[in-house]
Amino acid sequence: MSGTVEIIYQGSPRSPVLIALAHGAGAGMDSPFMEQFSSGLAERGLRVARFEFPYMQRSRQTGKRRPPDRASVLMETWQVVIKKLRPRLKAGNKKLVIGGKSMGGRIASMVAADEDVDGLVCLGYPFHPPGKPVGQRIEHLRGLACPTLILQGERDPFGTRRDVARYRLSVAIQLHWLTDGNHSFKPPKSSAASNEDNMTQAFDATTTFVNQLP
Repeated sequence: MSGTVEIIYQGSPRSPVLIALAHGAGAGMDSPFMEQFSSGLAERGLRVARFEFPYMQRSRQTGKRRPPDRASVLMETWQVVIKKLRPRLKAGNKKLVIGGKSMGGRIASMVAADEDVDGLVCLGYPFHPPGKPVGQRIEHLRGLACPTLILQGERDPFGTRRDVARYRLSVAIQLHWLTDGNHSFKPPKSSAASNEDNMTQAFDATTTFVNQLP
């Protein structure tokens, strides 16, 4: 991995928890979803850190859309970010929670076991490619020991409630289902739930989860 990783912060520096969030495959750290989610957590008293993977930084610089980096590069980027955050944790005696949207959360889950983090939050976990619900991306989740919250829309094409019910996941993982939600938690217009309802529920569930970490 080359270059530097920029981290932007939001929320109270006095928060006992620092939650670092990575973006999904197709949109950067300033996407509407990432902006809304970070703001929702900050309003609830949490300190939030966001960053971008190298391919997204290059895309921003060149104006050309690029595919995600190799998994090894994405994992290394997470490790660099965690290393950069460590001094802030020691200075404030804070807990560190990592996670993110879709791919960002998945890669966070792949480094969580080796990085001694306090918790993991995945926002729409990509359990499988759409239309292929075999669960190709769950092997490491079977033995995951890190306390984990997965927020998932019931209609998420990357893992519906019915799909995920068939998977054997670690007992350390809590699943919180958002009514009729898609991969970004948004329900269809015909649903009794609203996007605002689901996002508020996601903010509250995340805040409760991180504040209850041992």
